[in-house]
Amino acid sequence: MSTLNLNTYAKNTWCIGCGNFAILNAIRLVITELIKEGTPAENFVLVSGIGCHAKIVDYINLNSFYSLHGRVIPVATAIKIADPSLKVIGFSGDGDSYGEGLEHLLFAAKRNIDITMIIHNNRVYGLTTGQFTPTSPSGYKGRSTPYGNKEKPFNPLELMLASNASFVARGFSHGIDLLKKIFKEAILHKGFSLIDVLQVCVTFYNMYEYYDKRVYVMENHNETDFDQAMKKAKEWDYNSDTKIPLGIFYRKKEITFEDSFQTGIISETIDRKQKIYEHLMKKNL
Repeated sequence: MSTLNLNTYAKNTWCIGCGNFAILNAIRLVITELIKEGTPAENFVLVSGIGCHAKIVDYINLNSFYSLHGRVIPVATAIKIADPSLKVIGFSGDGDSYGEGLEHLLFAAKRNIDITMIIHNNRVYGLTTGQFTPTSPSGYKGRSTPYGNKEKPFNPLELMLASNASFVARGFSHGIDLLKKIFKEAILHKGFSLIDVLQVCVTFYNMYEYYDKRVYVMENHNETDFDQAMKKAKEWDYNSDTKIPLGIFYRKKEITFEDSFQTGIISETIDRKQKIYEHLMKKNL
């Protein structure tokens, strides 16, 4: 790619005020920085699922792949294993990855696959006009729950930490500087990265005022301390009316799935060749 202009000709169809714009602008700026710092543009691959979030790959002039609903991670995993040198970034919604695709998310964290997952968590199915999702609060009134959602949401950060994710963070679509910082560090992290972005849907669940009064950026937090990370993750359970911490909760160094995968193949190949050689030597061939 001869230019750092990552814009495309595609017309943006998100609602005015949508939190997706912050994610789009932040990731474009971060990727532009990384390209200027030496990562070739062709080494980035973007993968998206189904939902309003998925349109983001239409607006960034890089290699990309639309997957099925809940299937961002299988595609991203296959791309990473096929070419470990690539920077694979997955974009998914809370319904997409915390709902139908949850099993893939858990195993990607468990395996420590070196991909970056950015979750557009608006806590509502925006594309299908307002149904509740796994992170919608109790009592949420939408098209599928006109009398209020009877379920409690689960805490995705707590779930990711328990699943051995090596990088866990939370951002907010009213804080592009923090998003840029988190996105860049997540992409550069060697291992599975998850960023849960509180991305507001202005049309069906406008939470800007609610979040603005409650979010704060963590300070003096030890990102390498698992117990401290879990404690901070539990500070807000996506249901209670408490302060909401933002930033990088946890990161650690650990061998990645694709590295162990490649090492295993090489070792197996060497063992097989050695056995063939020993067999031929015994036969005096």
